[in-house]
Amino acid sequence: MSLLSAATPDSIAVLVADSTQMQSQLLTSALRRHPEFNVVSCAMESEAILTTIQSFPVQVILMTADHHHGGVADMGTVRRVHLAHPEIQKILLVEAYDCDLVVNAFRSGARGVFCYTHAPFRTLCKCITRVRVGQIWANTQQLQYLIDVVTQVPSLRVVSAKGVQLLTARQEQVVALVAEGLSNREVAHELRLSEHTVKKYLYRIFEKLGISTRVELVLYAVAHGDTRQAEWLPGT
Repeated sequence: MSLLSAATPDSIAVLVADSTQMQSQLLTSALRRHPEFNVVSCAMESEAILTTIQSFPVQVILMTADHHHGGVADMGTVRRVHLAHPEIQKILLVEAYDCDLVVNAFRSGARGVFCYTHAPFRTLCKCITRVRVGQIWANTQQLQYLIDVVTQVPSLRVVSAKGVQLLTARQEQVVALVAEGLSNREVAHELRLSEHTVKKYLYRIFEKLGISTRVELVLYAVAHGDTRQAEWLPGT
C-alpha cells in the first residue's frame, strides 16, 4: 500500500486497486500530478482494498480488471467491496470490453466502466469527478448493452427436489412471465408467440410438473424457482 499524496482540502480521495505493480505505479503517479485527487494504491484484492478503506477516507476506487481472464474473478472483488461499502463509488478500468463484462460490472456495483486504451488520461480524470458526484459513466455502446439486457425476457429455472432441471429454456420463460402475473395474451406478446402456442406450452408445463392450474404453477415457481439471467430465445 502506498502513502496518500499531498492534495487540497477539497480533493477527491482515490484508491487505485491494481495487481500489476508497474501499471499501478504509473496510474498513481499520473493522478498525483492533479491536486484535485488524493491518491493511495493497493492490490486488486478484496482484503487489501477493505483494509485500505479502514485507514483512509476513500471516496472513489479505480479497480483494474484482468483482461486476460475476461475480468470474471474481478467481478467478485467489485461485488464484495460494494456490499461492504456501497457509499464508495467504483470505476472499473479495462483494456477492452464486451457486453458480458460491462453488464456484470454494473451489476456488481460499478458506477462506471472506463476503457483506458480508447480514451485519454484527462478523460479518466473527468470520469472520476463525475462518478464522485453520483453520475454514471458509460458510453453509448455500454448503455446499449445495458438496455439490451433490461429489455430481454426473464427466465425462471425450475428444478425438482433433487435439483434436476424439469423444463426447457422456453418453458422456463413462460413460467417466469406467468409468475409475474401476465395473461396468456401478454405472455404471447412478450415472447412473440401466438396465444395458442402459449397455451400449448402451459399444457406441457402442467403435465411435467403434475399441476393443473395457474395458481398451482405460481406457487410451484415460488417454491422451486431460481431466477436466471435474462435471455432471448427464438420465437418457436
